[in-house]
Amino acid sequence: MINVKEAAQKAAQYLKSLVLDATDIMLEEVELTDDEQSWLITLSYTASSASTGSSVAADIQNIFGFGKTAKVFKIKSDNGKVMSMKIRKV
Repeated sequence: MINVKEAAQKAAQYLKSLVLDATDIMLEEVELTDDEQSWLITLSYTASSASTGSSVAADIQNIFGFGKTAKVFKIKSDNGKVMSMKIRKV
């Protein structure tokens, strides 16, 4: 069984492989499912493609967290395989 740290690292690696401009990646939540088969890892990040195009507006969004996107990753606890990535509404 992989531990929570390994699950979070797998989620971050997966995110970086799909969202090339992801920065400020933060671990927000972790949960082991009741059946202990999966880790649910929530990461937030900013991406330049999500900005308004104005650097001042993007800076304001980032300061107050409005420019952040959150994703939930389902990671198999036995082998660390990423099973899904979903939008997390905050």
